[in-house]
Amino acid sequence: MQRPTAAEIAAAHGRTIPDRIAKGLQVLFCGINPSLYSAAVSHHFARPGNRFWPALHAGGFTPRRFTPDEDLLLPSLGYGLTNVASPATATADELTPDQLREGGVILRRKLRRYAPRVLAVLGVGAYRVAFAKPRALMGRQPEPLEGVTVWILPNPSGLNAHYQPADLAARFAELKDALPTLAAPPP
Repeated sequence: MQRPTAAEIAAAHGRTIPDRIAKGLQVLFCGINPSLYSAAVSHHFARPGNRFWPALHAGGFTPRRFTPDEDLLLPSLGYGLTNVASPATATADELTPDQLREGGVILRRKLRRYAPRVLAVLGVGAYRVAFAKPRALMGRQPEPLEGVTVWILPNPSGLNAHYQPADLAARFAELKDALPTLAAPPP
């Protein structure tokens, strides 16, 4: 993957990235929205400093550390990628509550269509707004969405200083360890 220029990154504002999704996935990982860097290269979690790929591997989901340009391989392992909101921004703080709520409606349609076993939302704040769950906490949620178990993981952005790499890996591993006990959604 070639590193984009500053002009290419700036021009990516508002662009979208295609989902990496298929029916019947074990886990559909859901970011808040694409970074400008990710939109410029059209790969999820591509911004240098984003800790998604290391956490995914350290948590036991991949046999090795994947790179962002290998995001197309995830569905073959039973995992997918999407976002709550589609437009790329420099930071998630640029999104409006309306954009997050609209993204929640679209995400519900994806859950009905693709029926993953688990939706793993990477950011508790975005989840709270998108689904009107202001008291949601990290981990498994008490109520499914569209029959799909919901699990909230920390935002892996390098801008999220609350979670260090070992903490992220531990949170991802909790979900991986719980997968065998989580019921599959009805067909």
